[in-house]
Amino acid sequence: MLDNVIFIVHNVSSTGPAQVPMMSPNGSVPQIYVPPGYVQQIIEENGVRRVLVLPQTEFHPGGHSPLHHPPPPPPHAHLQAFIPHPHIMHPHPHLYSGMAGGTGDMNPQYISQYHPAHTTIYSEQDTHPPHGRAAFAHRDERASKTYERLQKKLKERHGVGGGGGGGLALSKDSPPPSPQKSRGTPPSGGDLQNGLGGKGADEQAQPSTAVTALGKSPGRGKDTESGDIQARGASLSWVAPSQPEGDDEPKEGEEGPAEPSFTYEVSVSYSGKDGKYKMYVLCVFRVQAMCNCLQGVPSEPVSFTTLSCEPDGPSPPRKASGTKSSLVLQWKAPCDNGSKIQNYILQWDEGKGTGAFEQCYYGPQKQYRLTKLSTASRYYFRLAAKNDMGVSEFSDVVHIMTSCSVPAPPLSPELVQSGVTWLCVRWHRPAGSPKEDEISYVLEMEEEGSGYGFQASYDGDELSHTVRNLHRSTTYRFRVIAYNAEGKSNPSGVSEFTTAPDRPGCPCRLAVKGKPHPTSFRLTWDPPKDNGGSDVAKYVAELSEGLSGSSWNQVYSGSAMECVCDGLSPGCSYQARVHCISAGGESQLTEPLQVQTPPVPPGPCQPPRVVGKPKAREVQLRWAPPLVDGGSAVSSYSVEMFAPQVDEGWEVYQGSELDCTVGSLLPGRTYGFRLRAANKAGYGPFSERSEVTTGPGSPEVCRPPHVNCKSPTCAVISWEAPPCNGAAVSEYRLEWGAAEGSMQMCYTGAALSHEMKGLLPATNYFCRVQAVNVAGVGPFSDAVLCQTPCSVPAPVSSEDEEAPCDHGSEIMSYLIDLGERQPILTGPVTKYIIQNLHPDTTYRIRIQALNSLGAGPFSHTFKLKTKPLPPLPPRLECTASSHQTLRLKWGDGPAKAQPTDSLQYHLQMEDKNGRFISLYKGPCHTHKVQRLNESTSYAFRIQAFNEAGEGPFSTVYTFTTPRSPPAPLKAPRVERVDESCEVSWETLPPMKGDPVIYCLQSMQGNSEFKQIYKGSATSYQLPNLSSSTEYRYRVCAIRQCQDAPEIIGPYSSTVIMLPPRVDTPGVSGATGSKAAEAQKPKRSLTDEQFSFLIIALLAVTSILIAVAIQYFVIE
Repeated sequence: MLDNVIFIVHNVSSTGPAQVPMMSPNGSVPQIYVPPGYVQQIIEENGVRRVLVLPQTEFHPGGHSPLHHPPPPPPHAHLQAFIPHPHIMHPHPHLYSGMAGGTGDMNPQYISQYHPAHTTIYSEQDTHPPHGRAAFAHRDERASKTYERLQKKLKERHGVGGGGGGGLALSKDSPPPSPQKSRGTPPSGGDLQNGLGGKGADEQAQPSTAVTALGKSPGRGKDTESGDIQARGASLSWVAPSQPEGDDEPKEGEEGPAEPSFTYEVSVSYSGKDGKYKMYVLCVFRVQAMCNCLQGVPSEPVSFTTLSCEPDGPSPPRKASGTKSSLVLQWKAPCDNGSKIQNYILQWDEGKGTGAFEQCYYGPQKQYRLTKLSTASRYYFRLAAKNDMGVSEFSDVVHIMTSCSVPAPPLSPELVQSGVTWLCVRWHRPAGSPKEDEISYVLEMEEEGSGYGFQASYDGDELSHTVRNLHRSTTYRFRVIAYNAEGKSNPSGVSEFTTAPDRPGCPCRLAVKGKPHPTSFRLTWDPPKDNGGSDVAKYVAELSEGLSGSSWNQVYSGSAMECVCDGLSPGCSYQARVHCISAGGESQLTEPLQVQTPPVPPGPCQPPRVVGKPKAREVQLRWAPPLVDGGSAVSSYSVEMFAPQVDEGWEVYQGSELDCTVGSLLPGRTYGFRLRAANKAGYGPFSERSEVTTGPGSPEVCRPPHVNCKSPTCAVISWEAPPCNGAAVSEYRLEWGAAEGSMQMCYTGAALSHEMKGLLPATNYFCRVQAVNVAGVGPFSDAVLCQTPCSVPAPVSSEDEEAPCDHGSEIMSYLIDLGERQPILTGPVTKYIIQNLHPDTTYRIRIQALNSLGAGPFSHTFKLKTKPLPPLPPRLECTASSHQTLRLKWGDGPAKAQPTDSLQYHLQMEDKNGRFISLYKGPCHTHKVQRLNESTSYAFRIQAFNEAGEGPFSTVYTFTTPRSPPAPLKAPRVERVDESCEVSWETLPPMKGDPVIYCLQSMQGNSEFKQIYKGSATSYQLPNLSSSTEYRYRVCAIRQCQDAPEIIGPYSSTVIMLPPRVDTPGVSGATGSKAAEAQKPKRSLTDEQFSFLIIALLAVTSILIAVAIQYFVIE
């Protein structure tokens, strides 16, 4: 049951308690917040219950309540005048232990009836005696007086409402407004409403300081009345307040004060959360009058409750339980929106699936059981709620299925495939079971002879299963059981399946029996350890020649366990393997057994032959391998040589190569050679002998040559003739070089000496010589080292900073020749700075090195030019300035840089830390400094530089930015009232402490603008305007500087106020309407509307261009 309770707390004197009248439709006492140090008591007066909040010990005579102080009035009209106290919005149940919890906790005489349309309850502040709790001894007398005062106030309120005409008649379905206070009697304290949307006592707005006439705040507004209350809205009305009493009467000859113009502020509190309004909500309103920015005292709060409506749409029903022919559905109650839900409407499609719904239940219960349903069928349901206000929307449609019956026994399982250790079994779905029924299966298996019976090996919804880890050649029995949510079926028929036998293992202990012969050997083996469950039928032996095993030949097939392999080649490698065959299949092959037949010595070779033309001291022989290698690869060859007229030979070569070179022979001699081959079995027979004759020889090696240095750049080399070795020397070859490994041929001829010129002084040289005759070239002699004498230094290089060659004697000094100037003598350095030269002058320079042997030659003459002096800094000037920028200029030249400018500038500015930072570096003569502060001094300096270097910095220049003008204002707003108008504009904040005032100008007709107002206000009222004249207004902001003249900002856009149009009498209806439309004042577009119009035109133009391109260009 929803409680609708209104709490109004009055400020009480220090001697009396706080009185809280309230109303509840169900008779229960709602929870309220009791401040610390107070207790509550409940009394009933004429059917109205009251809760009295009494102080315990503290007492404050002659003053206001010490717990709450009235806050200042709200600063803005759009803010709420009071805010709910958090303890009142969310009361804790343990804070109100002394209050009745509901109708079950109180006597029947305390339960009042609820009449929502006619019950009226008023509250008025009671008077209390000045001494503590003495007044509470006479509760009946005080209650009677309170009732009489309430009746009197009710009559006065009806009388004022009917005679004044300012209020509205109370609606039949809305609660009555609060009683009206006397105008002359100021309120004794802020009112408080506690409950749904109530406010705390310390959060009520208090009246402002009162002044007279236009200077005083308006009186308290009439109480607000509500009418035409709906589920989500209500209309409010109130009476204008009277002029405050006690104002000075006007004297004779003086006019009375003008009637004040009031504006009103309405504050509302409701129990909706996050600004979302709901039906059947308690709302509290109050009104407050304002005149010339002065706020009056808020009126008494008025509360009313919005109307009830139909419930919210419920959630879909859910399945609580069910069988094959019944379903139990449950659902939750939706929000009733202020009226208790009486019945629920449950509809279903009767399992037809056509989308047509029929009602199956109508009642107040939240669950329903449907019976006599079909098994495994789908039904669709939807739900709606109903109260006194109507029927809610139906919930979403939900489908629910009934259960199925126990499945029938399936057929016997079938064998899909069998293996050695597995069996693949399948079965079929029971006949007659619906597709919607979720059926699972249990496959049971029994091993033959195990004695354990049937045991489950699979449980799932598949129709096949592979049973693994079985024994080979074993019979197993299978059966299937089907089950669903209703139970299990009977077992199917039993099927027997047998696993397949396994193949046998490979034969064991394959070996060679006896010693292998060069052409045969005997194999033997043992039977396999595992025959796979069946006897071995036969054995198969295979043989492969070589070790690759790429080709195998069968050499035996039978039941015996040995065989002879013959017809083999001596010294060859063979591989043998065996496998067996039984009913289970073929076994794996044994590991290959390698057998090597013994080799024999190789056969005779062909005689060796000479390769090429025989030389004088050596002969190169070559031969072929023997035709028969004896079953083993030839490992080496042996060559024997027979000298002329000698019968015995000796071995000159032994190795595996097919050629050899026999040296240390004499030229022109005849030698004999023979050959034999060897393998693992030994050497074979010798070949026949072959005869070879040597040719003539080259000269012998020369003796080392002799070198005689005639000067540092010239030397004479001489040598002796070597033995000719049977042929005369035709020429000699001399090699010369600075390194032993990089000598080059420098002389070829028959002479025995040669002179070398153009040598370097103090340099080491190597030389060697060889002789040549018709037989060939003799070997070089040993290299000879010689060193040339020392000399004067080499010329100095002008392109290299390294020292010149000293030619064996250390350089002691250098001589620099400057032409007309005195030569400069330096030490043994490679760099020297010449001082005291003229700037921008060309000099001809040459350098000479000196050592202990004398002066070397001068270097090539080269020219050097000194640089000019660095440029001086230009004068820095400020050509333009604003509150944020400074434009600086220096030097004489164009603003933009030229490509040929070699003179550049470096501009710097001092920062807050006193350091100069770089602003610009380049050839331009101007620079704009941005992002500066207004009215601030900045220090600058400049420097010029070119290829000669950087010049000095200039003196520090100081420039100051001016103050910034005010920002432009938006167009002023003009409101015309009869023969006067009020012009208002936006407000600008002070600019760095300087106040901002405003200047308003007006133009009447086609005249010039004239200043009509200058001040700090943001609005101005112009009286006595002409009704036939057009007026234009504009406004600007003016900054009043403390130590400088005023700065005037730009004027706003002009606003035009047209004269009012007057309808011309005597015109027909149609003509009159057109004239009225023509005479309507044209409204000028605002900046936002004008911008939106431009954007719309641009968008339309872009769309038309795109369509034209698509149509004419693309297509």
